Amino acid sequence: MAVKVGVQLYSVRKALAKDLYGTLQRVAESGYRYVEAANPNPREDPGIGFGLPALEAKKLLGDLGLKVIGSHIGGLQPDTIEPVLDYHAELGNPQIGCPIEFFPAGDLDAVLRHCERFNAIGEKCRARGIRFYYHNHFNEFQKINGRYVFDILMENTDPDLVFVELDTYWVARAGVDPLEVMRKYQDRLILLHQKDFPADAPQPLVLFGEVVDPEANLDGKTFGAAVDPRSFTEIGTGILPIQNIIDEAALMPHL
Repeated sequence: MAVKVGVQLYSVRKALAKDLYGTLQRVAESGYRYVEAANPNPREDPGIGFGLPALEAKKLLGDLGLKVIGSHIGGLQPDTIEPVLDYHAELGNPQIGCPIEFFPAGDLDAVLRHCERFNAIGEKCRARGIRFYYHNHFNEFQKINGRYVFDILMENTDPDLVFVELDTYWVARAGVDPLEVMRKYQDRLILLHQKDFPADAPQPLVLFGEVVDPEANLDGKTFGAAVDPRSFTEIGTGILPIQNIIDEAALMPHL
């Protein structure tokens, strides 16, 4: 099955803030047809971060030949999600996702509380015909009682309510094989993120150990401090097995 390629608009967020239409036009002219939006402030804007009503955003994208296939929504909560679902239903966006989450080191109860929240969000989404997905970073591959937090999340969320957007770059930066994770959760995998890691990066590929204590209590501040911004490069110019990931993605049943 051919893999459909799109762009996460977070990658061009600064340009979008300066020139919404012009930036989207350049995205379309680059050959992209599918976009994933990123909205960190759903209380201020329940949409996709454009500050536009749903039908205006839909027309803007449609006129450029672009289609929203998902959106990261920061700070989702079951009791405040309805305006978000109203917007995305009108927009025609089939799925929304949690962009990032942090889990206190070693605190299984905290992880399980997040699982309850994710299930509740997924239930609200399903009732509106929208899928909810989780996007990982490297911190989900810390361990609690010898088990990855990511696996605990998967085992304690309903596979019919909580799907997976696997970020292969962050899996690799945790020292885990992204191909193995793709295969393990292929029935829940609906989106895939790819970035690449430069051969001359100023820090090692695997963050745990030399850069980050595997037992560290990671939050937004410590996470940001751990990742050198020079540790990203254009796909295909770095050292990650991009073609192998693409080949594996073509075998996934829901990508």
